[in-house]
Amino acid sequence: MMSRERVLFVDHTGQIGGAELILLDVVQGRNESSAFLFERGPLAQALAERGLSVITSRWGLGLSTFRRDSSWMKALPLAGGLAAITAELARVARGHDVVYANSQKAFVLSAIANVVARKPLIWHLHDIISPVHFGAMQRRTQVFLANRVAAKVIVPSEAAAAAFIAAGGRRALVEIVPNGLSVEPVPVSRQELRQRLGLPSGPLVGVFSRLAQWKGQHVLVEALAQLPGVHGVIVGDALFGEQDYAAQLKRQVAELGLADRIHFLGHRRDVPLLMQAVDVMVHPSIDPEPFGRTLVEAMLAGVPVIATDAGAAPDILEHGRAGLLVPPGDARALAEALDAVLSEPAILEPQLVYASRRARTHYSLSRMLDSIGLLIRNVRAGAAV
Repeated sequence: MMSRERVLFVDHTGQIGGAELILLDVVQGRNESSAFLFERGPLAQALAERGLSVITSRWGLGLSTFRRDSSWMKALPLAGGLAAITAELARVARGHDVVYANSQKAFVLSAIANVVARKPLIWHLHDIISPVHFGAMQRRTQVFLANRVAAKVIVPSEAAAAAFIAAGGRRALVEIVPNGLSVEPVPVSRQELRQRLGLPSGPLVGVFSRLAQWKGQHVLVEALAQLPGVHGVIVGDALFGEQDYAAQLKRQVAELGLADRIHFLGHRRDVPLLMQAVDVMVHPSIDPEPFGRTLVEAMLAGVPVIATDAGAAPDILEHGRAGLLVPPGDARALAEALDAVLSEPAILEPQLVYASRRARTHYSLSRMLDSIGLLIRNVRAGAAV
């Protein structure tokens, strides 16, 4: 169904990560809307394919070097570019009904631009605001601007909401809208899938996320070193200046003598298929995550899940009812959980049935889009009063 609101969707990156996958779903059917990106990349093409008019800033080059855990002092050399982007944003926003910021950087500059544009501003917060992920000044700036400028702050989980409020954010701003997915398993055997995808036979576990220290791929590598005969696939790449970690991860694999058992597949577009091909999906983040898209994908695919007991994972897995939970950063506990699942997979059948049902009812794409669509309409209507 077409949506008539003229929404300006703003994102700081041209790459496609988890938050951008959600954005690509949200913009479906919004042909009257536009997207403003700070840099070029595959996201621009994907948004254009969905019918949006895409504007790419002339001044965004180099902004990706300013990471979310950096101090604002490191942004000083970029100050001229940031000011120019903000001015561009203000001009573009005037021709829209609502501004929808899809990242922390996008929100900060949109909030400043809103001093001139004066349009209702929604922040879709895909992060956990904590000292682990953001510097103190960044946290204070985000929360101050949210409290002063945002009409609503969308978060994907109770964990993300609690972190925002603990950082000083106003509770009344928060709308919890779990991320939604629409993935139907392909009716094919696991063995046939592996042959088609060139994956090894025998016990196979997978982790699916961008390569980053806090995502915990190194914990899985350490766990697999304790499980002879078990292979692993690491799907994802370093997207946001995390190439050093990717190199470190490959050195770790070589030093542990696991190069023949751990397979780096890079960025892939066939993640749902790959996920169906593994015996266990691991979500090994060592820091709390605001959501866990791959958890829901695995639940929909009927694949056993092992995740760290932090952030949104306990809620998604209903504290162990829909998947196993292990302490963050504990390779031994992860290895023991993997061994238990791989040794007796039949025991998990009731859990897999329950997990699939939970994913379809709580984390459906239609439920997410309906909630966000209603929120956008309400924000626009409130601004018109």
